Amino acid sequence: MVREALGEDAIILATREERGGPSRGGAVRVTAAIDPGDYDERAFDDTGFGTGDLGGPNFETHGRSAPPSADTWLQYDEEDEESAVAEEITDAMLRHAVPEDVMDQILSCATVVGFEQPGVALVAAMEHLFQFTPLPQGVTSKALMFVGPPGSGKTLAAAKAAARGVMNGLKVGVISTDTVRAGGLEQLAAFTKLLRTDLKAAESPEALAKAVAGFKGYDQIIIDTAGMNPFNTDDIRKLARLIGAAPIEPYLVLPGGMDAEECGEIGRVFSTIGAHTLVPSRVDMARRLGGLLSAAHHGGLSFADASNTPKVADGFVSLNPKNLSKLLMPGAYRNETARGQHQPALRRTGTHQ
Repeated sequence: MVREALGEDAIILATREERGGPSRGGAVRVTAAIDPGDYDERAFDDTGFGTGDLGGPNFETHGRSAPPSADTWLQYDEEDEESAVAEEITDAMLRHAVPEDVMDQILSCATVVGFEQPGVALVAAMEHLFQFTPLPQGVTSKALMFVGPPGSGKTLAAAKAAARGVMNGLKVGVISTDTVRAGGLEQLAAFTKLLRTDLKAAESPEALAKAVAGFKGYDQIIIDTAGMNPFNTDDIRKLARLIGAAPIEPYLVLPGGMDAEECGEIGRVFSTIGAHTLVPSRVDMARRLGGLLSAAHHGGLSFADASNTPKVADGFVSLNPKNLSKLLMPGAYRNETARGQHQPALRRTGTHQ
């Protein structure tokens, strides 16, 4: 399909399964481009200049003499800039322990767009490779369920979502299935009491279905769950039954700082039971966020809002390609802010589009 659209010289830069991939009713997102040095000669006339038939560049690509020495500096300048962009992004990815397969795709996308600033190039790569789906702030038809491994921050995320709903003037109902862990229900009860919202406990899928039905007419229903071992089949089956008990949209809560390869496996497991969106937590205290990229990539998950503070009142941080890039490479944005005072507009290098 790529070759039909772009020609035989098209190259695939990155692929990513979305919503679990084709085997689970999802899709595969493909990012492709044309190698600047491999345009089809059919796009050029006898003089070597583009005719525009195949969308090729309107300049000579073969049969020309070497450019004057005074003009060769531009080529090397662009190559140096591209190398500097790749080097800075590579350093950032290594600092965050991003898995090699994910890092290769980020670098491919970041360099092919041809931006001179590393931060802007990284934003472009994030936009191409990942999706961003904010947590709903209005009335929802499905209950929002926060799932994840033990200690990932699900209860705090549920409390923040409930607090935001109340602050937006919504009628919010809260349910907890975390009835076994000591203090689990009590912790959430303390939040809901302050918010003056109703809290129900549900120990089984049947009880959860009844609790959701009891909140009929509410604007939002928030569900907190017990931590599940993603590598324990019984735990995952139990969680899958809870998700299927009522109209529920599960959100995977995963903290930064975890092993990237393990996060990739966790993201893949939770995507099989219906999780399509990732809520990063503890991004304020994590110094390595490669696990979050790995989970989103291997699980085909969209990024939702992130939690960067233990305070419920402070809520979530909105995630988009730029905000995620700032978390990954903050130094580049400080440099570009200083540069922007002397350079009013962004420039693209001439050979990459």
